[in-house]
Amino acid sequence: MPNSKPKALGEFIKSQRQQTSPGAAGLAHLSYGTRRRTPGLRREEIAQLCGISVTWYTWIEQGRTESVSPQALARIADALHLPRAKRSYLFVLAGKNDPALPQQDADVVAPEMLNVVRSIREPAYLLDRYWNALAWNGPAKKLFSGWLDDKTPLPNLLLFMFCSTAAPQLIADWEQRARRLVAEFRADCSQYLDDPGIKQLVDELSAHSPLFKRAWRMQDVIEREGGERRFTHPQRGALTYQQVNFRVVNRPDLKLITLMPA
Repeated sequence: MPNSKPKALGEFIKSQRQQTSPGAAGLAHLSYGTRRRTPGLRREEIAQLCGISVTWYTWIEQGRTESVSPQALARIADALHLPRAKRSYLFVLAGKNDPALPQQDADVVAPEMLNVVRSIREPAYLLDRYWNALAWNGPAKKLFSGWLDDKTPLPNLLLFMFCSTAAPQLIADWEQRARRLVAEFRADCSQYLDDPGIKQLVDELSAHSPLFKRAWRMQDVIEREGGERRFTHPQRGALTYQQVNFRVVNRPDLKLITLMPA
């Protein structure tokens, strides 16, 4: 079955080109004095604005190529003056990362998101693309001793799972859960495998944990779907939760994890 994403991407770009007037694209001199069959931009005009050939741009609109670079997509989005939602949709269709996204703000979380995490009554925490916990509430701190407590210098879920002595004692069926966690992480970071931070984390985990190294080499990929999670807490004994995961709409690299009593 042919890949439908290049076609969907091409159709979306075409529709936005046809809805963008020369004036809106900074070509006001073309808005007057010439007879145009369509109020939108011509392919030749958008190709010129993006600095790519008309033939290549035409192939993109026709869905005849899957090798459009993120930089070319960014130039198209800029030329069409796409608002944030449409620009994000364009890159989702292309399966690429927008090079214009500010990397330095990756660990900055909006205050309202922090308030959501803190207001949840059951254990809840927020993970970034590296699975560092950026925020967590009081119940999560009480549950995850050895991870989400004041003694943890870098609250990374994978480092806790594979490099701490607390995880095997706290998490029921630790080895099975650990293997599954690796497959979930591979699926979750599939768009960021070229990220130096991801590579550094994988190298560090592989050096410290033979189990992680073997699991990573197996290339298993599993969606992080939630489900039953069992713990053996040092003070509270056996605990069972249902894990429910959420994505942050304007920050798809963030995940809100909640644990509801089973």
